Amino acid sequence: MIKISALSDSVKSWKGDALLALMREEDCKKCLIAPPYDKYVKALVERKDFEGKKGSAARVPLFEEGVKNLYLVGLGKAEEYAPAALRDGLTHALRKIGRERNESLLILSDKSDAETDVIDVILGEAVGLCGYSFEKYKKKEKKEEQGETFVLKEVVGDRIDAKKTALGQIFADAQCFARDLANEPGNVVNPVTLAQIATRFAKEHGLDCEVWDEKKLEREGMGALLAVGQGSVTPPRLIHLTYTPKGKAKKGTKATKVKKVAFVGKGITFDSGGLDLKPSDFMRTMKGDKSGACNVLGILKGVAALEPKAEVHGIIAAAENMPGGNAFRPDDIVRARNGKTIEIDNTDAEGRLVLADALSFASDLKPDAIIDMATLTGACAVALGNWTAGLFTADEGLSAALLASAQKRGERLWRLPMDDEKIGETLKSKFADLVNGGSRYGGATFAAMFLNEFVEKGIPWAHLDIAGADFMKEESGVYARGASAWGVRTCLDYIAAL
Repeated sequence: MIKISALSDSVKSWKGDALLALMREEDCKKCLIAPPYDKYVKALVERKDFEGKKGSAARVPLFEEGVKNLYLVGLGKAEEYAPAALRDGLTHALRKIGRERNESLLILSDKSDAETDVIDVILGEAVGLCGYSFEKYKKKEKKEEQGETFVLKEVVGDRIDAKKTALGQIFADAQCFARDLANEPGNVVNPVTLAQIATRFAKEHGLDCEVWDEKKLEREGMGALLAVGQGSVTPPRLIHLTYTPKGKAKKGTKATKVKKVAFVGKGITFDSGGLDLKPSDFMRTMKGDKSGACNVLGILKGVAALEPKAEVHGIIAAAENMPGGNAFRPDDIVRARNGKTIEIDNTDAEGRLVLADALSFASDLKPDAIIDMATLTGACAVALGNWTAGLFTADEGLSAALLASAQKRGERLWRLPMDDEKIGETLKSKFADLVNGGSRYGGATFAAMFLNEFVEKGIPWAHLDIAGADFMKEESGVYARGASAWGVRTCLDYIAAL
């Protein structure tokens, strides 16, 4: 982990590898950088080699100041400035600095008191996310050949609040943990090994963990989850993690009641599509179909570190969707845990089936809110692209809270409708209570309305469709190539704000 500390002396007296200044266009004109480094910035600005434009960057080798390099990163115009731009710009700069063999860095800052809290949390996030890459299966020599070796070890800043930067690092650490899990291939992480990982993880972080095997799932009536997993040689699992705050009221006492939140994750460890087999191009990256489940584990890791006053549950429905002699079929009818029957229209619409049983189980906990996360529909990715997740909820308070947290953490979230009467009509089956697939149009809304059938009425519930945003082909801002763990920091911010 990269160490973050506050500057203990003057900027001029600091000795290390690199300096970094994040500058808006207006900052370039005023040149508020501390001497003697201001002269280098003035020279660049006068030559128009650097003007602070968004996404711009410059490096100045320093030979006389006791520091190797001065890096400048542009944030754009002041009116366009947003915390997300600072987070992305800072992460990109730190990644570049670390890969250019700089081990220590001083960030030059002119932040105002009003911005201090926001900037310090963002600094913690950026430092925690900048060096991430999934390299477990790559030789070190190959990484060096590709210029991806990262050496940054220490970041020093002016007027840093250690508690705020630590909060940002908790957010980042949780996201990186979820990324590592989601990036693991299907031959390493399957429903059984995921349950084993969760059990060890719970023990390490002081959480309670219960795992239901296929026999327990059958006794509990989880026919939808069992159906999805029956085509694989690896059986499905339901994983239930619980964080209990210190001093929580026990039964029969009059202690203050705490909030209870349940996070539910789709854990399809590999999705072939089942008998409705995916084309090969669409089957690549389907190791990431467990991203919702991995996010739930990441959230619980962050919760254990934050120690909020809320009770937090993490529920994972894990299965592998494979074709085989025992695979479930189109036209099959399965019974979910809440008693509703489902006709199978498409075996590749499996995520909503495993979530149906998990949401029913979550409802039994009587939480104050249920939030599920899933790489659920290609329709959501078509509608919103690869940088924005879909939010579906009928609860205005929960919607406002999640949108506010997403904005603070720089994760794009857009609310989509889930009350379409015409689409609701297509949920009906001629042979069962519901059908799991419908028209290709409005597919994300159809899926959300389907899930709503398994949440007990009166419980605030939100569905986050992270398809598209869950997996990045290239580095961008805080995101590295591969699994993004989109939504972990948003959900942790939501918990921290309760």
